Amino acid sequence: MNPSSPTTPNATHESAAAAARSPWPHRMAMLLALVTFPLIWVGGLVTSQDAGMAVPDWPGTYGYNLFLYPIEEWWLGPWDLFIEHGHRLLGSLAGLVAIALVFVTYRSEPRRWVFGLSVVALLLVIAQGALGGVRVLAADRAVALVHGCVGPAFFGLSLALLAVTSRRWTQVTADETSLLRPTDWAWTLGLAVLAYLQLVIGANMRHISVEADPIVYRTLVTAHVTGALLVVFHALRIGQLSLVGHLGRCRRAAMFVTLLVLAQFLLGAGTWMLKFGIPSPYGEWNWFATYVVPAKSMLQANIVTAHVAIGSLVLGSAIWLMLIVGRHTAFVGTAALEHHMESRKDRLMGHGHAEPRANTVVTAADHGAELNSGMDGVLA
Repeated sequence: MNPSSPTTPNATHESAAAAARSPWPHRMAMLLALVTFPLIWVGGLVTSQDAGMAVPDWPGTYGYNLFLYPIEEWWLGPWDLFIEHGHRLLGSLAGLVAIALVFVTYRSEPRRWVFGLSVVALLLVIAQGALGGVRVLAADRAVALVHGCVGPAFFGLSLALLAVTSRRWTQVTADETSLLRPTDWAWTLGLAVLAYLQLVIGANMRHISVEADPIVYRTLVTAHVTGALLVVFHALRIGQLSLVGHLGRCRRAAMFVTLLVLAQFLLGAGTWMLKFGIPSPYGEWNWFATYVVPAKSMLQANIVTAHVAIGSLVLGSAIWLMLIVGRHTAFVGTAALEHHMESRKDRLMGHGHAEPRANTVVTAADHGAELNSGMDGVLA
């Protein structure tokens, strides 16, 4: 690209191509995320209410086809039947949306690695449904544990698809990335990794056997509390970066993630108090002398379920932020390298220093072309 000109025919062509790209992959990815989040919430409620075995058969419901079970018996039946059957219906809906996402990415998405991600999402939701069925038929707690870990991973993948099909991925401007540094991306990566590890530890705590050694549960609690503090530390650091302007147009999303993590931390404290009481030595204070743990209450189930669901939302939001910040960081690195090479070329040719570029919109084949072509080579 000629440094003296703000655009090139290639950049103009790619800008037009990005503008003409079908919006349907992004719309279907958004629909998949919107369906998956309530699916995770209801799934958490199933575990909190011990409703996983409310329907003893699978893939049907009490001998009926899943989609033909009488709606009167579902709506007017027992609460555990209502949420378990509803969980299965939401899971089926997520599968149908995943199929639609594969179809639209195959037909209208030129980046083959994005189509590959949609196929992975479909395979993952199929595997998750199969795990749910095995959990019912075998009544196996270990399968329930794996089922509880795969669900958030699938939600995170749906948010990843939402990120890579968005305009923030395909179009980047220089003013959005001027202050980004690789270390900024590293903080978002750390948050995403820690958030998923927290979900795995939490799933082990929720599905631990009643016969397990108390030391095992104490170790899990210690790891979970330590992980929570690390997640909060990373979230506060990301919030601080957004306040000083380092994350560009991602600053609002970064602040959302920070506030979400703080809300999750409070939900975690509430979960502990509703299940186990006030931690020592605070439980000995006069203020808490009359506090009684509301065992198996609706309040307890809702707070615990909210803690599980918001944890998945933290993970998905952190993955979205990590990908968008990473995309912009790659833009900075590629643009800096290209500018260095052009300046060196100009010096060798005796033309002096290169003129600064105009602020232009850059798409997947301009400054960020190397990133997308690399992904195409690996994932196509």
